[in-house]
Amino acid sequence: MEVMRWDAQALNPAPGEHDPDGSGKGGSGSAAGAPAAVPLLPLAGLVRSVSTPEFAGVTFHEVTAKSVLNKVAAGSRMPFEWTVNPYRGCSHACVYCFARKSHTYLDFDAGLDFDSQVVVKINAADVLRKELAKPSWGRQHVALGTNTDPYQRAEGRYRLMPGIIGALADSGTPLSILTKGTLLARDIPLLKHAASQVPVGIGISLAMTDEQLSEAIEPGTPGPRARLKLISRLRDAGLPCGVMAMPILPWLSDSDEALDSLFGSLAAAGATGVTAGALYLKPGTREWFMQWIAARHPELAGRYRRLYGTGSYASKEYRAWLAGRVRYFKARHGFAGSHGFSHRDVDDPRGEEAAYPEGSLPPAGAGAAASAQASQPTLF
Repeated sequence: MEVMRWDAQALNPAPGEHDPDGSGKGGSGSAAGAPAAVPLLPLAGLVRSVSTPEFAGVTFHEVTAKSVLNKVAAGSRMPFEWTVNPYRGCSHACVYCFARKSHTYLDFDAGLDFDSQVVVKINAADVLRKELAKPSWGRQHVALGTNTDPYQRAEGRYRLMPGIIGALADSGTPLSILTKGTLLARDIPLLKHAASQVPVGIGISLAMTDEQLSEAIEPGTPGPRARLKLISRLRDAGLPCGVMAMPILPWLSDSDEALDSLFGSLAAAGATGVTAGALYLKPGTREWFMQWIAARHPELAGRYRRLYGTGSYASKEYRAWLAGRVRYFKARHGFAGSHGFSHRDVDDPRGEEAAYPEGSLPPAGAGAAASAQASQPTLF
């Protein structure tokens, strides 16, 4: 098992653990100076907690996991039954991330801790191979990237994904990956080999082309241009690449100009399909996002409160309007009828294809032409 070597000290090494020598390069996924929080309860299997200048403000809690195959709860709307998440928390620091609430299960908070306290299952590949070797394993589809990004920046040093991909493919298990991380390009040869063994799905999460907005709301991610280049690289390698265009942000990335730029850029990059949907604000995410809106776009704070009310979804009127706009621009750029990715319901279980079946809104043709003249409804 390969363990990261850091320049900096281990904050709370396990008994007998020393601070390793070595060097590492990475990027900062959150603001410098973030506090190194200590969980209220000890993390199960904690080996050590590590901080390094190359990831300013981020602490990595290395743990040994007893199991990494996660069974999706019965009755879930998710289009898969099993997941693997080698990381908990994410230095991509997306303000809107739907997974923030899950960090509270570790006695971290859903805000800054989610961005800066990252749990790493350093033995994930070894444990997964043992689980997949059990006679009871039925080789059902396994989804990666359903909670936090498996290609967040620390993956460049921990290198957990090659072992995970290899374990799944060697066992005959189909897999899919959803990511914002351009580090996935490192594993293109491995993914091509895996695709010769089992069905492999790859999805890139990209919902805006505005570099400035992306930098503000998903500060630790590669920018839109970098992700568009990754889509092209995957397609040039002969791999499928759908896109999860979620979340579309009311009054920030839902204009005709923004949607036309998004779908046009995805078509030019060679995306095999797109699924788009509105911002989804579940508890934990909602509070953090609303705080960001109030600070960065105070003129929109009241609008967002009224649009979302006390729930997680934008109003039905808004979602119907957005679904119509998405359909129009998908058709305009050659994506009519396409589905972006098998993880399409992860960010928003009511993405436009699921919530608004074909025929429930004006189809391409006269109806869509009329829709093209519509502006965003004045909701509040």
